[in-house]
Amino acid sequence: MGKDKLFITNNIRKLRFFANEMTQQELADKTGVTRQTVVAIENGKYFPSLELAFRMAYIFKVTLDEVFSYHSEDDPVLAKINKNKTKEK
Repeated sequence: MGKDKLFITNNIRKLRFFANEMTQQELADKTGVTRQTVVAIENGKYFPSLELAFRMAYIFKVTLDEVFSYHSEDDPVLAKINKNKTKEK
């Protein structure tokens, strides 16, 4: 893998939507964290412990890699994600 910088992305917002529009507070209650922690994870400002990551996957009934993924700095998938985030602002 070399010295590539890695970025972690997540699909929590989308998974919450498809889980009967689960709120951030509902996810926080189910995982035992605060709503602010869920917000920070969704926004990529905080990365959960492995235990919390697995707990989230279990709640959504998906695999861990359907919740979180990592990409190298030059990954075209990451470039597309960043491009979409720029459009949203």
